[in-house]
Amino acid sequence: MTPAKRLADLVLAAVLTVVLSPLILGLTFALLFSSGRPLLYRSERMRAPGEPFELWKFRTMRHDPTDTGVTGGDKSDRITPMGRFLRRSRLDELPQLWNVLRGDISFVGPRPPLRQYVEAFPALYAQVLRSRPGITGLATLRFHRHEERLLAACASGAETDAVYRRRCVPRKAALDLIYQRNRNLCMDMAIMWETLVRVVRR
Repeated sequence: MTPAKRLADLVLAAVLTVVLSPLILGLTFALLFSSGRPLLYRSERMRAPGEPFELWKFRTMRHDPTDTGVTGGDKSDRITPMGRFLRRSRLDELPQLWNVLRGDISFVGPRPPLRQYVEAFPALYAQVLRSRPGITGLATLRFHRHEERLLAACASGAETDAVYRRRCVPRKAALDLIYQRNRNLCMDMAIMWETLVRVVRR
């Protein structure tokens, strides 16, 4: 990550934290009354091979201590009504402003992967994670909805994992590498603007 991009992340994250604090507070109380504690979900992700960190989100599912892997149709019954709204609007990702301030992720980049997939595809993720992971990115905009449809059709954790490895990982990585080869400030701004427009439309 260049110093200029890091500075832009810090300034934007600080401003958004202040501006969106009433919304964050409101969602916190709404979650407390509708779903109870814990309010936040912490997930180990990788910023680079061998470099894990904790990604923060608002909790959208009922807790299951055995939960692993990405979310597919096998987990849909655990998503709370409030969680569905948060996922659809992407407001569940607001706590990731803290991850941006910490330097774990950027606003734009590949979505931070789970350790199990980085270890399963070490050469691929060694390339992809040369870019700092982000809240949104080219793969998020161009493939996320298709990924959701693919995984929603899965009836078990094993099927979800197999479909994700076979059909999602390679296509997302290809888009992430296209971003990596062409990234610049204008491209980042365009991706962030398109993400904002989609969130508002939802």
